[in-house]
Amino acid sequence: MIKKAIFYMVFGLFLSGCSTDKMADASTDSILGTWELTALDLNEGSASTEEEFAQDILDLLSASNCYLLTLTFEEDGTLVTTDATNYLEIGVNGQGTGLEVPCPTQRDTYNSTYTYAEGVLTFIDENQQTVSVEVTISGNVMVLSAQDLDVENFNAGGNLLFTKR
Repeated sequence: MIKKAIFYMVFGLFLSGCSTDKMADASTDSILGTWELTALDLNEGSASTEEEFAQDILDLLSASNCYLLTLTFEEDGTLVTTDATNYLEIGVNGQGTGLEVPCPTQRDTYNSTYTYAEGVLTFIDENQQTVSVEVTISGNVMVLSAQDLDVENFNAGGNLLFTKR
């Protein structure tokens, strides 16, 4: 259930969402490069236990330089998405005192096309649907808002933070 929640929060948000955030750096070149999902910033006090658990797992993996979702925006308009959420395994450590969440070694890769102008990212999703998402880019951090999205198990709002490699 938690793996599904993380998958829907992370991948579902990016592939089927939209946001209300305003742009900080909307220059076309600002999005170029590789972005790794490094944090889930939840609204304090309103996040569900599942959302907080997903945030903890993402924090744990990111601290170990393990990134579940990577987005690469190439100059020719190609978007390469590398996604490890389907291979996430959550278990209890050998002592039974905490969780064990190894970094997935297997990943799915999706290729698409995109455009980015005036803070709006438009791309073709895996179902061949055109999706437009407002993003905020400030330096090496890209933020996608989770508020007002119809993503399963992610109702409290918050943001997905990607860091440019």
